[in-house]
Amino acid sequence: MARNDRGLTALTAVAAAGILLAAAFALILAPRAAGLTPNETFAQRIIYFHVPSAWLSMLAFGVTMVGSIGYLASGQRRWDGLALCSAEIGIAFTLAAMASGSVWAKPAWNAWWTWDPRLTTYTVVLLLYISYFMLRDAMDDPARRARFAAVYGIFAFLSVPITFFSIRWWRTIHPVLFDAKNFGLSHGMRPVFFFSLAAFTLLYVILLLHRLRLERSKEAVEGLREQLGY
Repeated sequence: MARNDRGLTALTAVAAAGILLAAAFALILAPRAAGLTPNETFAQRIIYFHVPSAWLSMLAFGVTMVGSIGYLASGQRRWDGLALCSAEIGIAFTLAAMASGSVWAKPAWNAWWTWDPRLTTYTVVLLLYISYFMLRDAMDDPARRARFAAVYGIFAFLSVPITFFSIRWWRTIHPVLFDAKNFGLSHGMRPVFFFSLAAFTLLYVILLLHRLRLERSKEAVEGLREQLGY
């Protein structure tokens, strides 16, 4: 157990260092994207935080779906815990992506927010996963709560690919991800971008591991309370 704690602490330190380096690279070393207006010159650097946050929100909700399937297949509570913890982190990254996107949108589109297809579908994703927690809070029985949440978590994930492909299916002013021509991701920007993507992905893994450990501690306390009759 102590070895696991040391390993998690070491990974946490690596993740923290990675995020700090990503911030330094993005704000100082990364070249300016081509074809931008003067107002966008600095704001475009938010790309190194905005895109990883959006990517990790989708990854987190994908893990929630996997955990939901795992629970329905096995009935083991650890799968429900995985789905729950990942959904919490997914909402945090969704809010981060929305906030950073607004910072970029103001100089690029002259508006903090617009009901573009990508932004609209992404808002639907956020509302669906907020509803996921509302559904869980509405049920007292743990087994029933986990079962209903698992079914909901699977179907809620359908909104994620719709959001991802929305910029390809409908007319939109949102840039296409990983398209160098439309996205302005020059060769000089790519090393910093992918380093940031890796650093943020590691951050998600670390947050999930910490949250799962907290969830296991919570379950242990609940088990002791049941044994003691509280």
